[in-house]
Amino acid sequence: MYAQERHQKILAAARADGRVDVAGLAASLDVTPETIRRDLTVLERHGLVRRVHGGAIPVERLGFEPGLADRERMLAGEKDRIARAALEELPDGGAVILDAGTTTVRLAEMLPQDREIIVVTHALPVATVLASRPNVTLHLVGGTIRGRTLAGVGDWAVRALADVRVDVTFLGTNGLTVENGLTTPDLAEAAVKRALVAAGRRTVVLADHSKVGRSDLAIVAPLGVVDTLITDTGLDNETTEEIESAGPRVVRA
Repeated sequence: MYAQERHQKILAAARADGRVDVAGLAASLDVTPETIRRDLTVLERHGLVRRVHGGAIPVERLGFEPGLADRERMLAGEKDRIARAALEELPDGGAVILDAGTTTVRLAEMLPQDREIIVVTHALPVATVLASRPNVTLHLVGGTIRGRTLAGVGDWAVRALADVRVDVTFLGTNGLTVENGLTTPDLAEAAVKRALVAAGRRTVVLADHSKVGRSDLAIVAPLGVVDTLITDTGLDNETTEEIESAGPRVVRA
């Protein structure tokens, strides 16, 4: 078994059981405990698990939302592929919304520079990338800046977005399930995300496979309002079919 396959099995077991232990994994995967410890180190480096004595816990069970610096390191290659695939969803000219998030920042960096486009965002990292682009008309939505995501939230942001109508909203999410739809840990951020969805004629969600199957505190929207989910090849066929049965087209980049 290749290391990547082993990592997927370890992560799946951790998410299913809430915790994995080195001895049990070594026995079930027929490798040495030292190999499992190295695997857990790699998964922790990617921000997918946290090491504990004798094993590891998936980050979803820790009850906190990673900061930007931590999330930048998680599944970086997958996020690049997702952002590149999202370029296919851009309108020919027109206007888009870019939500806060590390994958939407990557999309901002990849936006073509040979055509005019209007971008609305409440995310300071996205605005920083695009502010000097001569082909981009940038509208920055105000609000109270949430330190963990550097995004404007609150009533001011929600009211401003009520006056906006764009061709496509590119939305990030912390969690995605068929039962609860899109979720995020923060109630104020969820309210802004709902306003982003309402402002777009189409909604394209950018989410790596680690977000699928996770459900957070604040509900944003059901999957029925999502036109397209762009994720990575870590999402299995069965889950893909379940999501598509709830409405969105799924693209695995």
